[in-house]
Order: sequence, then C-alpha cells, then structure tokens
Amino acid sequence: MILDLLGPESAIYVYNEGKEDYMEVFAQMTKRDGSFLVSRNKNNDFKWTDLKGSTIIPGRKGGVPYMTFEYVLKQNGIDTKKDLILDDSIKFDLMAGAFAGGNADYVTLFEPTASMTEAQGKGYIVASVGEASGEIPYTAYFANKNYIESNPDIIQGFTNAIYKGEVWVKEHSAREIAELIQDFFPDTDLDMLEKSIQSYKDIDAWNETPVLEEEAFDRLQTVMQEAGELTEKAPYEVIVNNEFAKKAIK
Repeated sequence: MILDLLGPESAIYVYNEGKEDYMEVFAQMTKRDGSFLVSRNKNNDFKWTDLKGSTIIPGRKGGVPYMTFEYVLKQNGIDTKKDLILDDSIKFDLMAGAFAGGNADYVTLFEPTASMTEAQGKGYIVASVGEASGEIPYTAYFANKNYIESNPDIIQGFTNAIYKGEVWVKEHSAREIAELIQDFFPDTDLDMLEKSIQSYKDIDAWNETPVLEEEAFDRLQTVMQEAGELTEKAPYEVIVNNEFAKKAIK
C-alpha cells in the first residue's frame, strides 16, 4: 500500500505485525464516528440506558463502528453481553433495509441513510455515536514509511490540499457543501444531502487541520482494546507523523 484513506486502526494492526515498512498516518480527515442511532419508536428524551432489553443492529463485529458503539454502551454502564442483544449478522449495506423490514429495535446508520430512514417514516434518529464517544481519529491518510521518506514533496503537496479542503468545509455552509458534492450522491436530493452534512457539522465530525492528536489516538486504541481486538497499543510517535500537517498549517 502506497497511499490510502482508511481508519488509523489499519496502521496500528500493520505495525503490531512487526513489518519493517509499516504505515505512518500523515493527515487526519474525520475525528468522530459518523453513525447515528436510529430507533423504531420516537424518543425525544433518549438516554443510552434506554437500550437495555433491546436488540440493535450495530454492523460488523471487529469494525470500528461496532467497537465505538460498544465503547459508548460500556461508558454508560451497559453490559453488552447481558443487557441487550447486538445483532452483527447483517451486512453493512443491508442494515437499513433489515431494520425497515422489522428487524431489531435500533440500528446504527451513517448519513445520508440515517436521515433518509427518518424521512421515510421508518425510524427516528435519537443519538450520535460519535458525539457520545468523544474524539476518535476515524479516517486519515497514510502511506508506507519508506514511501513517505522517499517522496516528501508528494506527501506535503497532498497534505496541503487536504488542509485547504478542511478549511473550506469549516468556512462554508452545509448547503454550499451539498451543492458541490451532489454529483457523488445521485440518489439523494439536495435538501436531504444538506441535512446530512449539517448533522456532521453539528457533531463536529470533520477535522479543522490534518493534525492527529495523541489523546484521540489513545482513545481509539482504548476502544480497540476494550473490544478485544487489540492486545498491545502501538506508539503514537511512531505511527503518527504530523510533520507534514504542521507545515501545511504554516
């Protein structure tokens, strides 16, 4: 892998495998889980403890959305093995359909699917998983260590562009962003796209700079450890290379 946009957990796994040419994260994009909890019933005073005794479709076990959701549940005193049922048997792209078809009491969905489900009268958005979990580096750009060392100008130019995009998103409205990206969502009307983007603005999902902070990186690894997917934390100062992000800001 030379350069890619994925969750930083991928870089952690590769490093812990002991590979010499491991991956370094050089630019962070989003800082929160982007999924929203959708309930079958309307609840204007939702509390996480309301989930006790329910069945929830949270995605694939071992994936970051699932792990983050588990983390939020545990932070709210919920025993994920005794207090509720997490149905991880349904594939990601089938989750909304399964929920609409009558499966489970709750489902976690990303935008614009969450808002579309609500607009269709098939559920109600009651909470943001990312808002409840706190900052977690959710998506970031990274590349092999050797590639970064051999191509610093390419990495710097790419990071500069990422920072410009982050500044633009911060300074423009959800409507303006929706108009710009509408071609990428041909099945979603402009108003729905605007609503979805505003939802992400409201929970502060996007980074304002490409810098990946140590506290957020440590929380990600804590989430992974509590889920049983990580036995040993990887060193922040080795996995994360903020050199290019800091230069971009200057």
